[in-house]
Amino acid sequence: MDKEFDQAHLWHPYTSLTNPTKNYPVESADGVYLNLTDGKRLIDGMSSWWCCIHGYNHPVLNQAVVDQLNKVSHVMFGGLTHEPAINLGKELLAITDESLNAIFFADSGSVAVEVAMKMASQYCFEQGLHEKNQFMTFSKGYHGDTFGAMSVCDPDTGMHHKFSKLLNQHIFVDAPHCGFDQAWDEKYLLEFEQQLVKNHKKIIAVIFEPIVQGTGGMNFYSPHYLKRVRALCDQYNVLLIFDEIATGFGRTGKLFAYEHADVVPDIMCLGKSLTGGYMTLSAVMCNSMISDGIGTNFMHGPTFMANPLACAVALASIKLLLSSDWQKTVNRIESQLTVELEINRQNPLVKDVRVLGAIGVIELLEPLDWTVFQDKMVEKGVWVRPFMNLLYLMPPFIIEAEQLTHITSALTATLNEEIPC
Repeated sequence: MDKEFDQAHLWHPYTSLTNPTKNYPVESADGVYLNLTDGKRLIDGMSSWWCCIHGYNHPVLNQAVVDQLNKVSHVMFGGLTHEPAINLGKELLAITDESLNAIFFADSGSVAVEVAMKMASQYCFEQGLHEKNQFMTFSKGYHGDTFGAMSVCDPDTGMHHKFSKLLNQHIFVDAPHCGFDQAWDEKYLLEFEQQLVKNHKKIIAVIFEPIVQGTGGMNFYSPHYLKRVRALCDQYNVLLIFDEIATGFGRTGKLFAYEHADVVPDIMCLGKSLTGGYMTLSAVMCNSMISDGIGTNFMHGPTFMANPLACAVALASIKLLLSSDWQKTVNRIESQLTVELEINRQNPLVKDVRVLGAIGVIELLEPLDWTVFQDKMVEKGVWVRPFMNLLYLMPPFIIEAEQLTHITSALTATLNEEIPC
């Protein structure tokens, strides 16, 4: 493998070509393992950025791709349709709330957020609500890297401050600071309510990640917050969008994070685990108020919308998940992470340890040199990808107890080694 070419010419996420980061060459993958070209096998603690819930090289998903490949790999969705999209659509309607009854298949998570924002905007336009021209969202949020998505990411920690002059300006309120199991107090909602009361006539929709704020800090917050937000949005005629791209398909212990609060958004974005990590696909679901309210043509249409290969493997992935005792599996991972990560709370570098579903987080007081940390973890046979001051785990659901212990033990041992900040 030509690693020199890679470093000289291929941009990796959030990296520089003038000062390239170290990249480990993967030759193959199977189960929870990434197989490097030097023969080293790494247990993946990240599910390849949270999407490979069934691990790698799964025979059921492989077969779904092969079967569809022998029929048609891609066909435009404009004026044509196909069985994989129809069957996937039926499955998504079956596993989500009955009010979410219209689906737009998009390319990626970022594009799903763009589509959701355009849906909400066009709905307001068609209803004659022309004074509505802003979105409201939380600080510490992350929704993607395209321009619409960037505009509702945290302006300071959302990694996009260099583009701030080019972005539409929206309304930000403090991120929820009521812990997942914390007793509810109306003070947690005070700023949100004040901003909604003040600005509801110009707010198109509220958009945020339910229950878990991912890249913005891996924050877990109270389901009661969702209940109160839903009620306030209804009261002030503001649409509600949930970004479930990272939280969907069982990661938080519920199939979808909104189920923790038993509330349903007007529009919901899905991605990442939708295809089990096999290829890029996202879905935007909405209720009939939105689809009927738009009425005329919805103005969006990606070239690879509803790609048959992606739809086929997404359907296979969902069926594979639902045919397993996935909730018991996620509860097992949650229990093990809770016990095995807790010891790190004693480390003077650590600010907090928290676990929800198949998500484990160690928040440090300040960032370490993650290049050094990652090298040490690779030497121990583990792949993680820390960021900011956060060490987090989102393992594939197929991970076995001893494999997860290998990850947590390696992480704890490495944290106790001398690593520069």
